[in-house]
Amino acid sequence: MTERGQRHVQRSATSFVVGPSRLEWTGQWLDIELDEVCSPWPHKTLGRVRVHPRGLSTAVFELDPAGRHRWGPIAPCARVEVDLHAPSLRWQGHAYLDSNEGDEPVERGFTRWDWLRAPLPDGRCAVLYDTQPRQADRRLIGARFAPDGTAEPFTLDRRQALPATRRWRIDRRVPAGAAPAVVHSTLEDTPFYARSLLHMPLDGVPVTAVHETLDVARLTSPLVQRMLPVRMPRVV
Repeated sequence: MTERGQRHVQRSATSFVVGPSRLEWTGQWLDIELDEVCSPWPHKTLGRVRVHPRGLSTAVFELDPAGRHRWGPIAPCARVEVDLHAPSLRWQGHAYLDSNEGDEPVERGFTRWDWLRAPLPDGRCAVLYDTQPRQADRRLIGARFAPDGTAEPFTLDRRQALPATRRWRIDRRVPAGAAPAVVHSTLEDTPFYARSLLHMPLDGVPVTAVHETLDVARLTSPLVQRMLPVRMPRVV
C-alpha cells in the first residue's frame, strides 16, 4: 500500500477513500477496492476484496495498563472473497477484521507484541494478544468469539519461544498450552515484522493459527526508517 497525505483521504459514515483505493461498507459486507502500484519493482495490485462478517463485535480491549492503546475486533468470525486482476488471483476462506487505535505512537507504549487468531472447529475463533508495554509488565489478552461477535475471555499462561525467522531473525513467541506450537510456514519476514502460520492445540483440538510478531525497537531504528519508503511509497 501507499502512505498518503490528508488531501488524498476522504471519509464518510460508510466509506474510506485513500488515493485510488477505497473501503465501502454496504450494510452487509465490506468491499475493499485496491488500485495500487507496488514497490520497489513497479507493478499493479488491482482488484477487490470482499469481507462478509458473520457478526459484528462492539468489544474494545485495552492493550496497555493506561488504556492509551486499544484493540477492537470488528468482525472476528468472517468469510473473505479475493478477486484480483493484477496479479491474477481468486480465492475465498476464513477472514478476520479488526482495528487498532492509539493516543500516542506505538513506540511510546510497547517494545513488542505477539498476536494470533485461530478458527475453532465449532465455528468460533480464538484471538490472543501478548503485549510487552514499555513501562509495565507483560499483558496477555485472550478471547473466544462466537459467530455473532460475542466474546468470552480466556488465557494461556505459558509462553513458548518459536524459531526466529530465517532472513531477519525476528524472535517469535506464542502463548501456549501443554503441547507445543509448530511453525508451519513464514508468510512475511521483514526487518521488524513477521507473520506466520502455526499448527497448535487449542481447547484440546488441533488448530491452524495466523500469528504475527511486531518488534517495535526494530521498527523505530534509523536504518529501518530509511528502508520503509522503499517498500511503502509516500505521497503527501
